[in-house]
Amino acid sequence: MFVTLREGESQEALLKRFGKGVQNSGLLRQVKAKRFFVSRSERNRIAERKAMARHRRRLRKEASAEARRMTRGRSR
Repeated sequence: MFVTLREGESQEALLKRFGKGVQNSGLLRQVKAKRFFVSRSERNRIAERKAMARHRRRLRKEASAEARRMTRGRSR
């Protein structure tokens, strides 16, 4: 990843733009993930745990939306 200094741009702004670019590209996440060796089975366990957490969040979100729909008609 590289950035070029724009006309009239300060060094701080350039550095900030570079940091945003690195963050958006996912480069730091990739470096952090490759920092230590993780076996395939461990990656699968981590992925399964993340999927279960996403599913639970989705269920909670749907349940709260359903509860809001049910209470709308009664309170008015």
